[in-house]
Amino acid sequence: MINIKELTKALKQVSEEKGLKIEKAIEVIESSIAAAYKKEYGERGEIIKCELDQKTGALKFWQIKTVVDDSVVRFQDEDQDSDKKEDIKLSDNAEQKLPLFNSDRNITIEEALKIKKDAKIGDEIIFPLETKEEFGRIAAQTAKQVILQRLRESERESILSEWYGKEGQIVSGIVQRFEKGNVFVDLGRTVGIMFSNESIPGEHYRSGERLRFLVLNIQDDTRLPGIVLSRAAPKFISELFKLEVPELAENVIEIKSIAREPGNRTKIGVSTNNEGVDPVGTLVGQRGMRVNAVNNELGNERIDIIEWSDDPKKLIANSLSPARVEKVELLEKNEARVFVPESQLSLAIGKGGQNVRLAAKLIGWKIDVRSESQPDKIQNEEMINDKLEDGINDIGD
Repeated sequence: MINIKELTKALKQVSEEKGLKIEKAIEVIESSIAAAYKKEYGERGEIIKCELDQKTGALKFWQIKTVVDDSVVRFQDEDQDSDKKEDIKLSDNAEQKLPLFNSDRNITIEEALKIKKDAKIGDEIIFPLETKEEFGRIAAQTAKQVILQRLRESERESILSEWYGKEGQIVSGIVQRFEKGNVFVDLGRTVGIMFSNESIPGEHYRSGERLRFLVLNIQDDTRLPGIVLSRAAPKFISELFKLEVPELAENVIEIKSIAREPGNRTKIGVSTNNEGVDPVGTLVGQRGMRVNAVNNELGNERIDIIEWSDDPKKLIANSLSPARVEKVELLEKNEARVFVPESQLSLAIGKGGQNVRLAAKLIGWKIDVRSESQPDKIQNEEMINDKLEDGINDIGD
């Protein structure tokens, strides 16, 4: 018999420390003791359950068998010789193979009716087992290991269940350690991981540093922390702006699309249905206060905010901001030719073609930038007309 007072005290402590319900911890203990009982006294295929009386500490054990017939399992006649058994196997393979009857976990309908008059296929018949309070050393150790493992699993499930609704949100965490380029982050009750490809290139992290992260995904892989974080995702930018711009939360302003090269430059397309609201100015804020607050979190990453438009020509011209566009020609298959003053050409293209490349990703058009003074001259076609391998970096990605 288990000392129920000591157990209850221990369970309350574990529940408070791990954030688990006592009922869940009791289930873990019962299944662990059942596993130990099976290892010591049962057979491999048996299904054994355990019940702990929470008032007295007494243990009860029983075996469960499922009622079956030849419609759900197949029976193998022990008198069949090996040749006939092989023929049966070949025949079974030709049809959908039913599981083989297992006397450790199955009982025939005929036998079940002798025990329970109203038994039917699929019912579970319970067979009480002798109570064994003293297990062998190996079985006791097994029970302890299973209990610890199940408690860890239950704690993980409890924590992850709290995080499932936080995907796509911004959270704050403390940089804990580094391993193979990945950053492990202390999030309070749990640890998150930011893989190397989700960090901002050129950004250096220090242990003990508090930063903001986007909750990218919740994973069930027990070998790694379950909370996957990112600072490189385009949505990280939009969520940072939502913290600074109430109009975004109130849907007065909408972020239509984001194109980002983390650590270097980001372009954001914004719109509004309220004629009295300037969407670009609202995101920038008075004296650049709002955009600067986002910049402070990102370091040296430049942010271009452009006004979205349903007019393709106006949208294309806006996307190349801060360059001034004089003329836009729409071609086939979402392709456009843009003409700018000679003095604006390098600004429109950007260093390494970055400005026009991000503009193309932002709006989903292939853009050919040319000088007004030399309209027939193609400006580094490979650089400018970068085919959109990744498509549009929409904020929902």
